[in-house]
Formats: sequence, C-alpha cells, structure tokens
Amino acid sequence: MTTPAERRRHGREARDRVSRSAHGRWIPAADRPDPIDVLVRQGADRVTRLLPIRYGRMSDTPFTFLRGAAAVMAADLAAVPDSGLTVQLCGDAHLLNFGVYASPERALLFDVNDFDETYPGPFEWDVKRLAASVAVAARDNGLDDDRVHRAARTAVQGYATAMHRLAAMGELDVWYARIDTEDLLPLVPKAKQRKRVEENLARARRRTSLHAFGKLTEERDGRRRIVNDPPLIEPLKKTELREVGKVFSDYRATLAEDRRVLLDRYRFLDGAMKVVGVGSVGTRCFILLLEGRDERDPLFLQVKEAGRSVLEDHLPPTRVDAEVAAHHGGRRVVTGQHLMQAASDIFLGWTTGPAGRHFYGRQLRDMKGSAEVGDMTPSGLRAYADLCGRTLARAHARTGDRIAIAGYLGKADTFADAIADFSLQYADQTVADHAELLAAIEAGRITATKGI
Repeated sequence: MTTPAERRRHGREARDRVSRSAHGRWIPAADRPDPIDVLVRQGADRVTRLLPIRYGRMSDTPFTFLRGAAAVMAADLAAVPDSGLTVQLCGDAHLLNFGVYASPERALLFDVNDFDETYPGPFEWDVKRLAASVAVAARDNGLDDDRVHRAARTAVQGYATAMHRLAAMGELDVWYARIDTEDLLPLVPKAKQRKRVEENLARARRRTSLHAFGKLTEERDGRRRIVNDPPLIEPLKKTELREVGKVFSDYRATLAEDRRVLLDRYRFLDGAMKVVGVGSVGTRCFILLLEGRDERDPLFLQVKEAGRSVLEDHLPPTRVDAEVAAHHGGRRVVTGQHLMQAASDIFLGWTTGPAGRHFYGRQLRDMKGSAEVGDMTPSGLRAYADLCGRTLARAHARTGDRIAIAGYLGKADTFADAIADFSLQYADQTVADHAELLAAIEAGRITATKGI
C-alpha cells in the first residue's frame, strides 16, 4: 500500500502528463464535430416527437444550450490531454445539477443530484464543466469578463480548498462527510440573501409526494389518476401499463430487502409518460403513482431511461464499469450516485424495460430543490459557485485518490487561474454553438418548439 507521501508525489508527477497551466488553453480542434450533428445523433434513439421540445428549451439562452450539450462538451474535453487522475465523474456537473434533497434520515442535504452521465474519468472534466457553467451563467446575467472570470475561479478555488482538506482526513471521515443545509445559512453574509436561501429551502421541504399529488393528479372515472397534460404528461395505454408493471417488478428486485418491504406497503394506481429537464428531453421517462395507507399517503416514483453516458465514447471501459455496473445503463447511474452522494434516495434502483432499454428508478419528489441562478447577484453567484466546487470535491474524494489530486493541484492558484481562463474561452464557444443552433432552427435543419 502506498503512503500519503507517495500518493502526493504521484499527483505532482501527473503534471508531466499535462501541466496545470495547460488547462487554460481552449482552441477548438480542426476536426471538431459539428455541435448540431452531435445533438442530432444523440437524439436518434429518443422519442422523435419530443425532440423539438428539447431543441426549443436549449435555444432559450447560451446557458440552457450548455445544459443540454453535455455530449458536445464531452467531445471537446476528450480532444485535449488530461491528468490521468481518475474519479467517478458526474459527467454533467453544471450549476443546476447541484441542489438539495432529503436524506433517509430526513435531513436536507446539498449535493450533486444528477447522474445520467456518470462514468469514471479524469477529475478535471467535471471541474471544467462546472466552471464553464459558472462563466456562461454569469455572462447570461450580464456580468463583465472580470467578474465572470472571478466567479469561475471561485468555483475552482472552492474545489481545491476542499480537496486539500479532504486529503488530510481519514477514510471514514471522508465517506461520512456531507453538506447539511443547516450549515449553509451562516455562510450567507447578507440578510437579504439569507432570507432568499431560507425561502428556497422552505420550498424544497414542501416538494414531497403529497405536494405532487395535489398538482399531478385528478379525479377521473371515480379514481385518482395522473393528469393528462400533453405533450409534457401523457397517460399510458393499458398495454403500456402492463409493460410498466413488469418493469416495476424487476426494479423492485434491485432494492435492498428492507426497501422492498416498505415498497410492498404501497399499491400501484396509475402511470404516465413525462418530459423532464433540458438535455434529457426525448428519453423515455415514466412517473408512477402509488398509494400507501390511504389517498393522503401517496408515493410518486420516476422511472427514467438510462442510455450510454456521453463520456463512454471518449473514455476506456474500466474494471469498475465492467464488474460493478455490468454494462447496464441504469445500474451505472445507480452505482455512480451511491458512490458520489453522501446519502441517496431509499428507492434508488434499476431495471430493464421493453426492447431491452435500461432504466433507473427513484422518488419523483423528495424535498428536491435547485438554485435560481439567473436571479443571483454577482456575490451570490460566487458564493454558490464556491459551494458547488466544494461539493464536487467531496464527491470526487469518495472515489478517486484525493491525496494525489491535492498533490496535482498544489498550494498555488495555478490550476484555478487556468480553469477560469478556459471557462471564459469555452463560454465564447458556447455562445457560438448556441448561435449555430438558432441558425439551424431558422434554416429548418431541425425543428424547435418554444415555450414548453
């Protein structure tokens, strides 16, 4: 077993593979794939009639484009040298893929909360996507380049500071580390901002299955049913409901025994297809309504398709992927989430559906909430960027060699400065790619539906 000093030295030696300052350069490759072609290829196996919604949502702003363009950025990151220091990546670590949710003990935690693209890879890929999202969001908020650079740099400094702290901790301490929202409020210096955070947390606490029950169901034919709101929510036909029932049974089998006992206390009432997110639009996603003790005791589950990660085409298969995830997209997502999160949904499981498609299941709403980035002040955005950076470091420290990564980062701000420089350049690239999307829509190359 290597010593901490040897692991730290290994991290410093990784600078010979790619120096920290080298991360600051972003020059599109001469053979860079056309971003619209990347998106169209990604949508080839999705529900075709829903893709215009995806393109419409992505067309709103450069930030919404970035949210939906994880595949585009994955190809860009793969075109430049990497550190070789591997962690379990989120794969899509933009600002809005962090948020609050309830732990099994009902504490409200802040953590990474989207794992559709999770896959093992070089740690800096997540850091670059996070910092780029900060830069694009700051630009969308009208900040000048100096403040954009400062905000992106703050995210990376938060990551580096946390990684150094985690590198000095024991294994169990790292594994048990978490960010409780009760610890966040003292970090918000201004009373107005603190009140806003408190309001957001209060809203998250109200986002439960019972809250969803009032908004997503209606009385139909004397029974409680999920609302029909096409194209965003569409009821399932009887044959589809039978298929979902089989999928649900297989999903149940992947849960721990105590969770199966709990789930068996609920009975299935209804199911529907639901459009979710930005980049996910077009993937097959179902919501299931179950009832426990009575109609005031509902449970909403989401069963979402899990295809290949956008990272898989650019990274080699790993032993973890082959032996643990067994090449099952749903299990890949579930495994990645358990590895990265301090605590995970008690109903997190996976299954195989019709036509061999892979799915994963979880609660639809369990006090989940995310930040309103578009309304943040410059100081608020920096504070949130720092929080996301520290959260990402904690997630990476659970699966990668945190001591080696800390050794690579070093004590200076070389890495933070470089990633911030990269972020401004990639923000320019995102603006250009967003303009290409608008041009493709205008030319009729793709169809977009706005406002849905």
